[in-house]
Amino acid sequence: MAEARILITDDDEVLCYLLKEELVNAGFSVDVVYDGKYAIEQVNKKNYDLLLLDLEMKEVSGEEVLQYAQENHPNLQIIVLTAKYDVRTAINCIKLGAFDFITKPYEFDVLMVSIDRALRHKELVDRNTILSSRTGANKPHKIIGDSKKMREVISLAEKAARSDSNILLQGETGTGKELFAEFIHESSGRNKKPLVVVNCASLPDQLIESELFGYEKGAFTDAKTSKQGLVEVADGGTLFLDEIGELSLTLQPKLLRFLENGEFRRIGGVSNLSSNVRVIGATNKDLMKEAEAGNFRRDLLFRLNVITLEIPPLRERGNDVLLLSNFFLQKKSPVRSPKGMSQEAERELLGYDFPGNVRELEHIIERAIIFSDGDKIFPKELNLPSKTSVASLSENVVEDDMMSLEELEKIHIKKTLLFHNYNRENSARTLGISQKTLYSKIKKYDLK
Repeated sequence: MAEARILITDDDEVLCYLLKEELVNAGFSVDVVYDGKYAIEQVNKKNYDLLLLDLEMKEVSGEEVLQYAQENHPNLQIIVLTAKYDVRTAINCIKLGAFDFITKPYEFDVLMVSIDRALRHKELVDRNTILSSRTGANKPHKIIGDSKKMREVISLAEKAARSDSNILLQGETGTGKELFAEFIHESSGRNKKPLVVVNCASLPDQLIESELFGYEKGAFTDAKTSKQGLVEVADGGTLFLDEIGELSLTLQPKLLRFLENGEFRRIGGVSNLSSNVRVIGATNKDLMKEAEAGNFRRDLLFRLNVITLEIPPLRERGNDVLLLSNFFLQKKSPVRSPKGMSQEAERELLGYDFPGNVRELEHIIERAIIFSDGDKIFPKELNLPSKTSVASLSENVVEDDMMSLEELEKIHIKKTLLFHNYNRENSARTLGISQKTLYSKIKKYDLK
């Protein structure tokens, strides 16, 4: 964590100068303040990784700073430095949340060992915060595809990764937009910092706001301690906002303000904080049409789509279907009895249009592996949904056959729910809508 940000708080100006010089030479970004009250102001302004804290200061003591930081910045690692050592004080500091307790005078090499351990612990804490914010199954960290369209969009993604501009990924549900976000992050100069994923469709408004921007202690009934927002955790890295088209008009101005200047305010907070992140948004909607309909702010759209990448649907990717099928077969087949795809099954897959895209193909292969008895998969094990072409419909339509769009939508949604045994996630994926939208349709049409 060579680019870690460290704050030194000590009223000994000579010691601070010498310590800062050593730490800067070691590759750290270092700030210095000389009293506890300034330390509190500084940690509220800037997202530090580590605080080196003296206990004996004039106006606000180190223990007060330690207690404040633990309540308001729980991910901040703190090493206490003091000339006065007693066991009771050391134990109290550790109880208050200090990572380590070092007595002055100290050897710089000894301090560096403690700093290295504290920063490694900070990385683990941040990683745990990121992982706990994610939902859904693990995805492969490699984009698979050799079709012309995929080669073009991968090339564009590589070029976009070199910039620091915000990016909008557009494409149908299941095309792999999160995989592209991971690819862009790993190909960028921010790859040593976190990629934080937030699904805007899976959380209610207030929860999204608290996840993004955090909250202060006492901001609401259950806020017993302060919590960092994911924009703070992502500082220096990438924030991926999946299903951003589902973000409510209430939250859109707050996101816009953050995109404009990198500043935000925790729920219940009074001071502005800042974070340096690159934002990647993803949606299966046409946001320009949503903006024209008044469902999405134009100014937010223009902030997001500095670079726009269109991820092609699977039906337009030709033989990528077979490449992906073989990948999923290798990934999901039992090690001792690997399975292959028959030529007849390959033809079936190439003729199917995959409304659920890559995600649907993965589920089809997984199901086929379960139901196939031999070492080959045949069309019957694929169990693809039957297709009703327009040509097969009767041309002798009478007035009694006509129905409204709402009635057609209700029937179609009901059939999809039945096909997926009322699994909302899979049904939403097949329909190409978010789970939040599907839930509202179920309520609207009373499809229980």
